[in-house]
Amino acid sequence: MHETELILTITGGLSAALLLGYLTHKMGLSPIVGYLLAGLIVGPHTPGFVADRRLADQLAEIGVILLMFGVGLHFHLKDLLAVRSVALTGALCQSIAATALGSFTAHAFGWSWPSGIVFGLALSVASTVVLTRVLSDNGDLHSRTGRIAVGWLVVEDLFTVLVLVLLPALFGSGAKEVSALPLALGLAVLKIAVLGAFTFVVGGRLIPRLLSGIAATHSRELFTLAVLAIALGIAVASAYWFGASMALGAFLAGMVVGQSEFSQRAASEALPMRDAFAVLFFVSVGMLFDPRQLLHSPGVAAAALGIVLVGKPLAAFLIVTLMHHGSKVALGVAVALAQIGEFSFILAAVGKSLKILSEDAANILVAASIASIALNPVLYRLVGPAEAYLRRHPSLWRLLNRENLPMEDHLGRKAGPAHRAVVVGYGPIGQTVTRLLAQRGIEPTVIELNVDTARRLRQEGVHAIYGDASQREILESAGLERAFSLILTAPATAESTEMIRLAREINPTIQVLARSAFHGETAGIRSAGATHVFSGEGEVALAMTEYILQQLGATPEQLDGERERVRAFLAT
Repeated sequence: MHETELILTITGGLSAALLLGYLTHKMGLSPIVGYLLAGLIVGPHTPGFVADRRLADQLAEIGVILLMFGVGLHFHLKDLLAVRSVALTGALCQSIAATALGSFTAHAFGWSWPSGIVFGLALSVASTVVLTRVLSDNGDLHSRTGRIAVGWLVVEDLFTVLVLVLLPALFGSGAKEVSALPLALGLAVLKIAVLGAFTFVVGGRLIPRLLSGIAATHSRELFTLAVLAIALGIAVASAYWFGASMALGAFLAGMVVGQSEFSQRAASEALPMRDAFAVLFFVSVGMLFDPRQLLHSPGVAAAALGIVLVGKPLAAFLIVTLMHHGSKVALGVAVALAQIGEFSFILAAVGKSLKILSEDAANILVAASIASIALNPVLYRLVGPAEAYLRRHPSLWRLLNRENLPMEDHLGRKAGPAHRAVVVGYGPIGQTVTRLLAQRGIEPTVIELNVDTARRLRQEGVHAIYGDASQREILESAGLERAFSLILTAPATAESTEMIRLAREINPTIQVLARSAFHGETAGIRSAGATHVFSGEGEVALAMTEYILQQLGATPEQLDGERERVRAFLAT
């Protein structure tokens, strides 16, 4: 059965992840906990089916590449600049504090200083996946707390990317002598600079042209393949040609694509595969976990969990408070960061490959991750009660909320107009609707699948998103959660009904205006969540009725009454 090991590993890993991810989700925990437990079940430390660790690690490497590509894809300098002071200061100070705590703790238990430093670095890095999920579930992703926390993680991710490249220079075979460190560090930085320059100068010109040519074919499959080939190709090239990590190459590739007009479509259409491989990444990490090994180092495991759940959030709380962002924001940011995830595992894997970290240390990190990820959503729900407690003690609350200044949104702008509308499609109807909305002071955002139309709209000053509106990320990037209405200008299809349901999930109060070709389709579209449905047959019937009545000399009041009667009939 050796020739089927790949199929068995993927099938067993994904099946176990699906089952346990579903069960942990039903328990109110993050599905990531289920994925890690699935790895334990299919791993070598439990009886029954055992997946191939070698194959699982290679699949996990693809997950790492796609995860890093996704981080780069969503990284924009303007987002960071809006919260630069607290994000930059906070991320660096907290990382240093957590690394120091982890290093001294590990050294106190007899570990070497290099082991302690890498262990501390792994404890300092929070999971982007977990943080965004917790903030989103609690409606705080686009709040001041969410903007600071996400900006904080962007800096943290960049710092970690740099660490991933510098670790071999610091602790690899070429850096054993102290005198060799400056040269090794200089070479590492030079490689990063050359790789970055090559990616942004050469790739920045070639990649948009390539994607533009692929987009012109209107083939979703070709576009998906192009994005995956870019991510994987640059990641592999960075490792083989520049001696850097695949993760760094993927991150830079994501940044290049993210700065182009194809970023939203790449995120929505090409990266769903990232989720599947990311699941296999967590499964492969769970396969490392041996519960029996915790008996060898229970003190280190308990201390590591204490650093993640107490040390890190306390440092974050103090930093945000001292920078005068208020106790509520400080509590939210602190608790959201009180976990470790994917980057911790990547650092642990690099540490193991450099023979710095032992299997025991990696096992402790996995255990701390499982526990912190499981507790994080529960702890975040306590932020509100904790803030209420502080308010009941005015002297303490005033101490923590001095000079609490308002913040602009993550783009560095004040909140926009009260009424926003998202228009899907820019055909004749979409053009008319968009023009009328703009004339009424309502800011329209157009989602268009034709790249040339999207470019032209942006040149004309219209906010346009290039991508498929049936994808969640496209709707969210159009600001649907803050919009007053969603207007579907093309006749509804089965894909449109799913879009309406998705829009209701993102913004339950939004008004959805849909269009159908035939009157008989309106009931199904309404059941999907549309507020109003306009059918081609119905509008033609209404126009004909109005014309006949006008010819017969009907008064305006009579016309209004007949319009209501026809609309009532069509609504049945």
